[in-house]
Amino acid sequence: MNSQINQLQKRIGYQFHDPSLLTQALTHSSYANEHRLGHCQCNERLEFLGDAVLELTTSEFLYHKYADLPEGDLTKIRASIVCEPTLAYCASEIPLGEYLLLGKGEDATGGRSRSSVVSDAMEAVIGAIYLDGGFTNAKEYIHRFILNDIEHKQLFYDSKTILQEMVQSSHSETLSYEILKEDGPDHNKLFEVRAKIGEQEIGRGTGRTKKAAEQVAAYNGILKLKSKG
Repeated sequence: MNSQINQLQKRIGYQFHDPSLLTQALTHSSYANEHRLGHCQCNERLEFLGDAVLELTTSEFLYHKYADLPEGDLTKIRASIVCEPTLAYCASEIPLGEYLLLGKGEDATGGRSRSSVVSDAMEAVIGAIYLDGGFTNAKEYIHRFILNDIEHKQLFYDSKTILQEMVQSSHSETLSYEILKEDGPDHNKLFEVRAKIGEQEIGRGTGRTKKAAEQVAAYNGILKLKSKG
């Protein structure tokens, strides 16, 4: 595990003074239960702390970036950034799921790519960095891995709604989603979906749920329509 911890520290660009905090951030409750570590040894408390640090950092960032937006719009944008799908998307770029300590059952049922698991771990890592190196280092991590390329992340979060509006405003045919493939056992499905305008395919996506696959397909569809426009 030490080699993995060192590798992850290099990937995130932060060296822990107390590496046990990072290990705890990566420890899912299923692993803690399986190894009888006690409920305080999993990452749930660090996730609680990291969530607060993330919300404050994101609020400050949006306050300065969008100086003319009212409170309601800022709240909506913040919600799109700190939500589970977006955090899981950010975590996949590290990729954080590969480093998690999971119970055998959770691991066997696709926990490493489950949005709820990796998004919680993302917040737990923020909490661990905050405790280990203070607010400035936690803020730097958030800016590097979550608040970067924010326009595309907003687009990803709202992709199905945005694509629907685009199609309604400029096409006479309707938008639909079609499942192309469904692999794996019931507890660990992988779906492949395509987005279509009429019978024309505009984007494909894969995900652990139909909804997640549709979201990726819609996002790719938006990028394709924008490139044509």
